[in-house]
Amino acid sequence: MKGPKERWQAEDPGPLVRLYALTRGRTRPTDARLDLVTLLIATWNPVTPDMNLSREHLGLRALCREPAAVADLASEVDLPVTIVQILLGDLCLHGLLQEVPKQSQQPAIYDVPLLQNVLQGLRDL
Repeated sequence: MKGPKERWQAEDPGPLVRLYALTRGRTRPTDARLDLVTLLIATWNPVTPDMNLSREHLGLRALCREPAAVADLASEVDLPVTIVQILLGDLCLHGLLQEVPKQSQQPAIYDVPLLQNVLQGLRDL
């Protein structure tokens, strides 16, 4: 006769809270339109108890002390992008995050001679 079967448990059981619980059942951000490359930064507005923010909300806000892209934030907190967009939308709605204006983002600086050499090298192939 065999002994009691051991229950197999994965080392990482996964999230303890279902994703729809993090967003309170919402599937889209309330107001803000945030794409993957939108840069966000935290504001100085205080968090108040009536905002009903979760631990995930506060963690995302903390990550936005420096400008951060939505895709980078989703990667950092290991949540799906759509969930992170909803949570970030909540923070924007409460005035705790704001979008970094496009004109204040530094323009890309290209090394034109290097790019010309790469193009010539590709043509030579």
